[in-house]
Amino acid sequence: MADDITSESSQTIAAGQLRAFIERIERLEEEKKSIADDIKDVYAELKGTGFDTKAVRHIIRLRKQDQAERQEQEAILDLYLNALGMA
Repeated sequence: MADDITSESSQTIAAGQLRAFIERIERLEEEKKSIADDIKDVYAELKGTGFDTKAVRHIIRLRKQDQAERQEQEAILDLYLNALGMA
């Protein structure tokens, strides 16, 4: 009998924890969507002022990399372009 109560109590607690995790994830997903919409608006404003959004996206990707990683990728790109006679 005591084991049944303990088991039932554990299931109630686990269900409560699970519900709390799910609700947190749902709130964060909403925040993520809102932020994504804000970023989309900034890109639209950027484009509206005459900037090239593809170039800006590329710059943002580059800025996320550290310098050594960026130099390595540039060296590989140069190597491939030379191999194809494009450099």
